[in-house]
Amino acid sequence: MLTLVHASDLQMGRPFRPEVGEAFLAAAAAASPDLVVVSGDLTQRAKTREYRAVREFLDRLPPCPRVVTPGNHDVPLYRFWERIAAPYRNWRRWMAPELDTVLERDGAVVVALNSSAPRRAIINGRLDRRQLIWAARAFADVEQGALRILVTHHHFAPTPHDEGGRPLPGAARLLRAFEDMGVELILGGHIHQTRIGRAGDLIDLPAGDPGALIVRAGTATSSRGRGRERGSNTFNILSVDERRIDVETWAFDRDARAFRPRSRESFGRRMT
Repeated sequence: MLTLVHASDLQMGRPFRPEVGEAFLAAAAAASPDLVVVSGDLTQRAKTREYRAVREFLDRLPPCPRVVTPGNHDVPLYRFWERIAAPYRNWRRWMAPELDTVLERDGAVVVALNSSAPRRAIINGRLDRRQLIWAARAFADVEQGALRILVTHHHFAPTPHDEGGRPLPGAARLLRAFEDMGVELILGGHIHQTRIGRAGDLIDLPAGDPGALIVRAGTATSSRGRGRERGSNTFNILSVDERRIDVETWAFDRDARAFRPRSRESFGRRMT
């Protein structure tokens, strides 16, 4: 059994809710995860003080491997010359020197791809051919039956009224490429609301194949929830065994000042 805490859009800075942040740390610790994934927008404006604060915050998470990936808020917006010349300077200093990463853990391989595109897009992102080749190589030597997980910040499916922006350009083409790599689970954020679906809902796949499970997390700790999660804070706890992936969404309860389980869905594994 693999237990994974998946959070996104912390947005350390003005939108960050300290009380909710403390509650998230407590809930994450209680889950005793084998892995924590934070899928982008760790800061609000990519400022040094925000990166310092979020680094201290992440260091208080349970002592297990962590995967983090940049979002569009993790590069400068208004500091134009920094955005062009050194957009990842603070990320490399406070988070990790690499932008695309791979992690192997307990029968799972996690490939995180940086979908932010500071020189090409403000809100939306991009994944390029070089990254697809790199991901394919990372997944190529994975043993049969291992869980292949992809992490990106930006999303692949439209949301109601485009809340959270449009999907990644070429989303269908990208999903087909990840299907060819045997990806079973795609984690991300950006849209500030929980969404769970299948790649087979977006692209044509062989009969009976639902495609990769796509899980988008809401905002774990900021005031910027959207859609049905406007004003809310959520994160996910995933439990994976040889047959199933269970996704439990937790929401912050203002009265209890703590996160509580909100819903649970189970999905069959594609490869057992």
